[in-house]
Amino acid sequence: MAASKTQGAVVRMEEDRDGSCSTVEGRGYGDSKDCILEPLSLPESPGGTTTLEGSPSVPCIFCEEHFPVAEQDKLLKHMIIEHKIVIADIKLVADFQRYILYWRKRFTEQPITDFCSVIRINSTAPFEEQENYFLLCDVLPEDRILREELQKQRLKEILEQQQQERNDTNFHGICMFCNEEFLGNRSVILNHMAREHAFNIGLPDNIVNCNEFLCTLQKKLDNLQCLYCEKTFRDKNTLKDHMRKKQHRKINPKNREYDRFYVINYLELGKSWEEVQLEDDRELLDHQEDDWSDWEEHPASAVCLFCEKQAETIEKLYVHMEDAHEFDLLKIKSELGLNFYQQVKLVNFIRRQVHQCRCYGCHVKFKSKADLRTHMEETKHTSLLPDRKTWDQLEYYFPTYENDTLLCTLSDSESESDLTVQEQNENVPIISEDTSKLYALKQSSILNQLLLQECLKN
Repeated sequence: MAASKTQGAVVRMEEDRDGSCSTVEGRGYGDSKDCILEPLSLPESPGGTTTLEGSPSVPCIFCEEHFPVAEQDKLLKHMIIEHKIVIADIKLVADFQRYILYWRKRFTEQPITDFCSVIRINSTAPFEEQENYFLLCDVLPEDRILREELQKQRLKEILEQQQQERNDTNFHGICMFCNEEFLGNRSVILNHMAREHAFNIGLPDNIVNCNEFLCTLQKKLDNLQCLYCEKTFRDKNTLKDHMRKKQHRKINPKNREYDRFYVINYLELGKSWEEVQLEDDRELLDHQEDDWSDWEEHPASAVCLFCEKQAETIEKLYVHMEDAHEFDLLKIKSELGLNFYQQVKLVNFIRRQVHQCRCYGCHVKFKSKADLRTHMEETKHTSLLPDRKTWDQLEYYFPTYENDTLLCTLSDSESESDLTVQEQNENVPIISEDTSKLYALKQSSILNQLLLQECLKN
């Protein structure tokens, strides 16, 4: 036989200025300790007062009451009402069962006040009516370490499960849209739904407990429920048309029921995929600064104008061409007063002549670049440039070799001369006109004579 009683209790806490709390209580049918807030049931197995860590139920921290793992809210209510203990941020606990079992053992070893903060309620009432509640939270270092260890253990288990599913070749599933059967790895059916039905729930490697995930989605469709807006329809065809026309072939990202199927939700303690992704975006924004101090530039090698010699810096290349080929590009630039574009034309001209195995000093063509190089070094034709009109042509704006790094290292002598002229101009005093007698200035202005001469010509 079983009997049920119904009683209600409402407790409202108000925090005083000194940190304590006052309460206003409304009770019916007796004392609050006689309240029955949930349906009762007799224990199915006699003597079941102890619980092993792997059992499907969780014991109370202080007494022998047991509650199913899936109904942890009932256990929390029980501990608040019967034992006046509150566990803060319970959603951040990765493994509720192991967490409760750990503190159940610790509370038998030391007093509860060694671990919990004491909250006094109804502090303005007489002492005998005051009550103390105990708060267990991660402010306590031991509790914080426990939560972190449980999180690491849960992440390890999830990654192991994910790896097992990755390697599993015995998967069997049926597409929820076309009823096609798939065997092998889970990625086959997920890729099929993404490719053929535009239903993408994520990359297979980002999903864990795939079978349970697909069963959850299939159950919703069997109940004629849209996976995105979660509205229920009268028949399967109406649901199908709705998801196709509204482009609702995707899951609802705000439904926390799906969080447990994505590995990203296990990476950090108490953070969902949205919070982790938001942090990643903020980190990208924070790093978008003008600080290039850690930039490591790989040197680009420039190639000699006459041989295959490469140098990491333009200075080394200039030294090589002067020593090996008696060609001083800096001296030529200075003597001829070449600006940047004229240097580009000259380099492209020399590149083309060497590429065509033609000496630009005597216009003789050779069979190979080696023969050309030997000839130019023996006859000193490397420094015998033709007239400016020969190489200062528009066609030499275009590089002979597209990846000619030497062109990128040329300096602009024109800018230097402009700077010199500017510095000289800064030393010239400028005297402003006297505009106090504007009428007389107009009469004596040189513009009057110029206008008169222009009129006489016309």
